[in-house]
Amino acid sequence: HAVGLLTTQPPEEVGKESAPPKDDLQTAIELSLQESQAEERELNRALEASVEDSAARVKRKRCEAQGESCSPADWIRKEEWPVGIRNVGNTCWFSAVIQSLFHLPVFRRLVLNYCLSERILEKCKSHSDKRNIAFMQELRCLFALMVGSTRRFVDPSAAVELLRDAFRSSEAQQDVSEFTHKLLDWLEDAFQLAANGNSPEDKKENPMVQLFYGTFVAERTHAGKTLSNIEQFGQYPLQVNGFNNLDECLEGAMIEGEIEALHLDQTISSGSERWFSKLPPVLTFELSRFEFNQSLGRPEKIHKKLEFPQIIYMDRYLHKNNEQIHNRREEVKRLKEQLIVLQQKLECYRNYGSGPTKYPLADMLQYVLEFACTKPTSVSPAEDVRLAASSPTPPGILHYLPVLLVTPYDCSCQEPGDTGLSDSPTCQQQPPSGQRTPIFKPFTQCRAPMDTPPHPAPHSVTEEELRFVKICLQRWRSEVEINMNELKASIDRVSQALEGMYSDNSLCQVPYRLHAVLVHEGQASAGHYWAYIYDHANQRWMKYNDVIVSESSWEELVRDSYGGMTNASAYCLMYIDDRLPHLITEDTDDETGQVMQAMDSLPPILRQYVREDNRWFQQELKEWEDQFCQQPQEDPVSPTAAVTSTRAPSKDAPAEPVPQSGAAQEPTGEQEHVAQSVVIPAAFQEEYSRLFELSQEETTPQQDPRLHHALVYFFQNQAPSRVIERTLLEGFTDRNLSFDDRSISIMREARTKLRLIKPEDMDMEEYMQWHDDYSLFRTVFVYLLTGLEQYQHGKVREALNYLNHAYKDNAMLLRRGEKRGMEQSLIAFYRRRCLKEMNDNAATLFRSGEVSDVEEGMIIMNEAVIPCMHLMSRPDMVSQEDLDTMEAVRNHWCSYLGVDLDDSLQEKLGEFLPRVLDCSTEMVVLKDPPTVRSKVPHDLCSRLAAIMESITNTSVVAVK
Repeated sequence: HAVGLLTTQPPEEVGKESAPPKDDLQTAIELSLQESQAEERELNRALEASVEDSAARVKRKRCEAQGESCSPADWIRKEEWPVGIRNVGNTCWFSAVIQSLFHLPVFRRLVLNYCLSERILEKCKSHSDKRNIAFMQELRCLFALMVGSTRRFVDPSAAVELLRDAFRSSEAQQDVSEFTHKLLDWLEDAFQLAANGNSPEDKKENPMVQLFYGTFVAERTHAGKTLSNIEQFGQYPLQVNGFNNLDECLEGAMIEGEIEALHLDQTISSGSERWFSKLPPVLTFELSRFEFNQSLGRPEKIHKKLEFPQIIYMDRYLHKNNEQIHNRREEVKRLKEQLIVLQQKLECYRNYGSGPTKYPLADMLQYVLEFACTKPTSVSPAEDVRLAASSPTPPGILHYLPVLLVTPYDCSCQEPGDTGLSDSPTCQQQPPSGQRTPIFKPFTQCRAPMDTPPHPAPHSVTEEELRFVKICLQRWRSEVEINMNELKASIDRVSQALEGMYSDNSLCQVPYRLHAVLVHEGQASAGHYWAYIYDHANQRWMKYNDVIVSESSWEELVRDSYGGMTNASAYCLMYIDDRLPHLITEDTDDETGQVMQAMDSLPPILRQYVREDNRWFQQELKEWEDQFCQQPQEDPVSPTAAVTSTRAPSKDAPAEPVPQSGAAQEPTGEQEHVAQSVVIPAAFQEEYSRLFELSQEETTPQQDPRLHHALVYFFQNQAPSRVIERTLLEGFTDRNLSFDDRSISIMREARTKLRLIKPEDMDMEEYMQWHDDYSLFRTVFVYLLTGLEQYQHGKVREALNYLNHAYKDNAMLLRRGEKRGMEQSLIAFYRRRCLKEMNDNAATLFRSGEVSDVEEGMIIMNEAVIPCMHLMSRPDMVSQEDLDTMEAVRNHWCSYLGVDLDDSLQEKLGEFLPRVLDCSTEMVVLKDPPTVRSKVPHDLCSRLAAIMESITNTSVVAVK
């Protein structure tokens, strides 16, 4: 009977008992569509998807799908919140594309209002037409549920089953681009039937073509002649490799460059260009992030970073602007060549010399000036070497003098012309002794030296020679600085000219705004898809990840979509013409002009379909509650025990209200029916008192009461009473505590009280912040316990990563209050111990001299030791014990400066030693630890007691 959803049946006939029987209508259509008995049965199965069948599908256990709750109460949609789409087996690609199309109002209207006349239905006899009609019917039903369903997520099984038949394998995860091409083809064909059933070739009136398809002009120069042809496109493919942003990708796609062709035994060059002649209202870019590796014989994903803007101006790619753009491209080419020359000249000043090691020219002139101004010494060079050998400086340091002393850190890190050596004192500013004042250089020394050997000095120099040299060197140095400043200014001017080449008003007339980003995480063979979609009405980004729909931000989108850092990246971008407001305008009432909400925007027949599905859903909820109410209890539990074991909801503890004072008395055994107004306060009072008393217990290394419940944490941190009240209430709404009639009545009463809390009575941001803090507190404990367990099992590197996360997150909590986190001393103690062991391990591997061992040692230093030292050296987190540990690490590596090492080891030591000596320059991002074990209170408490007992048996740690 669902065939009626696609016909032009008058709305007033819907739902009337006097309407013609649907079976008769279906029989008439089937007779007109007969081609073969097998095809007829297939069409009937596709078109007879009734409301009852849909209800049977969605009634299957939701807990089978990842991220879905087993309780139907958690399937209820929040008011005005978008619905998710259930993953029915490797169908995250379906959810991502369908959500991006559904949340484009102009497309949603096309689908919901799609209909075919009976005359057209009679002519649809081919298998493809029948399949497209069936798919459109299922898509309409799915969109209708996404508009008006009271469910938190909807089931797309019927539409997915039709699509799967068109792909190679029903079990293989499909490529989003492949799926989208197939989807658009089906939709185009289906709308073509409605647009013009007699002329399939004429697609001018097809709304899909008008909305998603554009044209471009391909021009090619051959033998001095310009050849051109116009081609249509839907999703425009763009290469990622070799480009940094979307504009560069488009520029590369527009110009294919010179093509060599053989014609009559002659080589003739021909250039090819593309220009958009007509842009569609919805412009989709397909980013090619997969390529086939010929040597490995398998596809690979391109993880290269590619930036894209929220608004892109397409003027520079339009055919009508080709003459203007040609001129600008020539100017861009000239400016880029000029920029390269300027940068090369500047580089000659910054890295001067003919050998393998180069230095800034201005610094070299300054060094020569300092040398000339140094007072000659009375000792010979040989005696000077012996004097140096008797100094505290390790003998091996002489090998590094050209790098570590001649180019000290305090000047080589600064560009000439800035403050640094360019402003260092000349010979008149030297100390009277003629020797330079020793300067502590953190890149090259562990500590300020107590004594230094004499510096090189000219054996003899006359006043006249010295004056002449000083004049020349100072003049040359000034000239170098002036030249460098002029080059920098010229580079800035050329760079600004390049940046503004296409940004003037004449080329900013065709803006396109980013509407949706399809993201893939994983490798070429497998992964997960989700979508970021812009909510135009509320001006915010939303993340659609199967059944989970959450508010997001541009920053999160950039982190997940640009690529280059993780395995996640965008490879499908959907832009919409920002000059066409009807694309994002919601349906309005013709009479009042008001925006129609939810069900009001649906055609009558779909409105009836959704209402019936909602009734099925309510019945499902009721059956679930009745089943729980009638479930016998084999092991009766007292009412008090039932509620005092309250578990917090999803945030590791949400629950609420303080007990109401007054009539809170426990019912006697003779009372068979007690008023809920008495039962509820009594239950609340018991739980409140139990948790409050628990919060008064002393925290010891072996136990922490805060792990038992969020309210204990809130009590100890003096949380607002409104937060405590709501948290206690929500704890009583847990269906898993519905053991008997009394427990169920308590649960229902708690839900009623929650609904009575008005928005103005509760600051939900404050409420969620408290629960986020508690969740982070428990996460810190999990990181600490896992780190200590890993350490005791000899996995020091894994332990260090967990302890770093624990220390960092705990410091964040402690800044908000003393009781918000745990004491840092235990974390810091074992972090220092892990750091020492990791450093000793790396040093042992380094000394072995074996190539593989040395490489492993360098990996440990770069990925574990140096990042940990960087975190420990933060001013707001550093302690004296941490400083002593870091100094011991530095001294350990500095000791190798005095050891005769192979050239390769000396080179590697020179590479990472400056990073060890000065970690403040590091930009460290902690590696995410593996998924931690359960955070159930009992599990955390038992693990804490076990690990602390094990620790105290081996070493005594005083926790302040």
